[in-house]
Amino acid sequence: MIKNKIQFLRYIGPGIITAALIFGPGSLIITSKLGSSFQYSLLWIVVFSTFFMILFTIMSAKIGLATDRPIMQIINQKYGRLSSTLLGICIGGVTVSFQTGNAIGAGLAVGGLFGKGTVPWIVFFSLIAIFLLFFRSFYKILERIMILMVLIMILSFLITLLISDPQWSTVLQGFIPLIPKGSEFLSIALVATSFSLVGAFFQSYLVRQKKWRIEDRVLCIREGISGIVILGIISSLVLITAGTVLYNRGIEVRTAAELGLVLEPLFGSFAYGIFMLGLFAASFSSLIGNATLGGTILADTFSFSTDLRTRKVRVLIMLIIATGATIAVTFRQFGIELIVMAQAFTVLLAPFVGLVIFLFSNDANEMGPLKNGPVVRIAGGVGLGLLILLALANAYMMIF
Repeated sequence: MIKNKIQFLRYIGPGIITAALIFGPGSLIITSKLGSSFQYSLLWIVVFSTFFMILFTIMSAKIGLATDRPIMQIINQKYGRLSSTLLGICIGGVTVSFQTGNAIGAGLAVGGLFGKGTVPWIVFFSLIAIFLLFFRSFYKILERIMILMVLIMILSFLITLLISDPQWSTVLQGFIPLIPKGSEFLSIALVATSFSLVGAFFQSYLVRQKKWRIEDRVLCIREGISGIVILGIISSLVLITAGTVLYNRGIEVRTAAELGLVLEPLFGSFAYGIFMLGLFAASFSSLIGNATLGGTILADTFSFSTDLRTRKVRVLIMLIIATGATIAVTFRQFGIELIVMAQAFTVLLAPFVGLVIFLFSNDANEMGPLKNGPVVRIAGGVGLGLLILLALANAYMMIF
């Protein structure tokens, strides 16, 4: 029995940590807003997005197992410098968008707790993030603290949900595909935060960093899937809790103060402070991780070393942090809506990233025995087609 529990923790433990690290302010705010405005009716999007995220993450992981060089170098050689540069720019744009959300999230959280507005805190924590690039050992300790805070917040949502006693028959109806009028833009933002193709793309780099080989295929795929499944469960948990607590009270989340009310059944008058601490942890834990992801891939795009200790990689990471902070400061008046807009913007660039993963993982010359089977090809093609439709719909809404 004890041995089985230890084995279970070995499989699920890294997934919990990965999910807590990826779960950023966009996931928290968008699911809260959707729950408060449309109750459980968009729960099905989390399920669909999680499925396609798993699919593309597995494709990317197998690319990392099958190739002996970073993927951007192979794309450059196989498809040309223009293709790899455009892909790198798309990924850079996506990470800057996420970084904007992380910066404004940290500013809103600490500004809400201690005052002084959001701008000083956005600047302060962006500078702290840059500072920590040169002290990775200290950052690892801080990262663990942030993850612990996120896990505490998630546990708080779970307890709040249980004591709020939702009508589970109504919750189950949320798995029936339906898009309520007025939810279109938020739905696209939810897809962006649940189906992050840049995160899936980076999986090939993580596989190489861990020096996994084809014989490690089962462990590699299991670890990648566990984190995404847990992330989907967390997003569903927040959405259901907000749908139970806020929707029934007629509260549509428009401000940071209204966000905190979701934990009121558990914490009472302390709910706002607890929520803001959780929002800060979710924002700051993603602040460096997201920029590191973008900086590493951009370095590979320009044929630099991807070693985080090199100056060029650190400069690119700092550039992403600074750009995200600048946008957050410039458009700070939009508050939590800026986070939603930044997430939704990534959908415009995602299809190109998805197309590269899809084409590469179906290339028999590069993938060998790890090439996608017919079922994965069909499902991946459907996911890619849906992304293209979402990108076109998002572009239409932004323009008109």
